[in-house]
This record gives sequence, C-alpha cells and structure tokens, in this order.
Amino acid sequence: MIQLLGPIASLASTWLEGRVETQKAKTAADVAMKKAEAVIAEKKATGEIDWDLAAVNHMKHSWRDEFFSLLFAIPCVLAFCGDWGRQVVADGFEALATMPIWYQASLGALVASSVGIRSLTKFFGAKK
Repeated sequence: MIQLLGPIASLASTWLEGRVETQKAKTAADVAMKKAEAVIAEKKATGEIDWDLAAVNHMKHSWRDEFFSLLFAIPCVLAFCGDWGRQVVADGFEALATMPIWYQASLGALVASSVGIRSLTKFFGAKK
C-alpha cells in the first residue's frame, strides 16, 4: 500500500506543477495584454496632442479663424437691424437646416477645427 502512495504522490505533484505553470502563463499573458493596451493608449494620446500642436502651428498664418468669426458675427449684427435683419437671419438658418447632413457636419467640423475644439468636432460628427 505504501508503495502505491509514491507514484500517486508523484502524479499529484506533476499535475499540481502543471496547474501552477498554466496559471503563471495566463497571468503573464494578462500582464502583457495590459501593458500593450497601456502603450496603445499612450501613443493615441500623444498622437492627438501632436495633431493639436501641428494644427495650431499651421493656423498661425491663416485667415480661417477670422473668416469664421466674421461669419458668426453677421447673424448677431443682423438681429439688431429690425425686422428685415431678423428675417434674413431666420431665412438663412432655415436654408441651412435643409442642407444635407454631410454638409452640416462638414461645416461643423470646419468651425470646430478652426476654433480648435475637438469635442465640437465629435458633436457635429455624431449629428444625424
């Protein structure tokens, strides 16, 4: 009977060692996956920051910001020009509302990129 305990103990030991090694391998794989996800997230954040800096540098010599500022000021000024000014503004916004969604989203993206607000780009991009 004691002679049977040796092989059984050896078999149990081998099985237990196999389970431990399997668990170590799974843990190592999980750690490697988390590290890879962290690297990807870091590169994404760095890429977005680099994009913002490049966009700001490209806009230093651009009139686009001023153009959109003037464009947005026109309805504000016309709103104070009596009934005819308010009607022109209302008609203009009504016409914009009938434009295709892709045009409205593109206009929103242009304005958002000019102002440099990524959240506006996401907002106008998600508009249906």
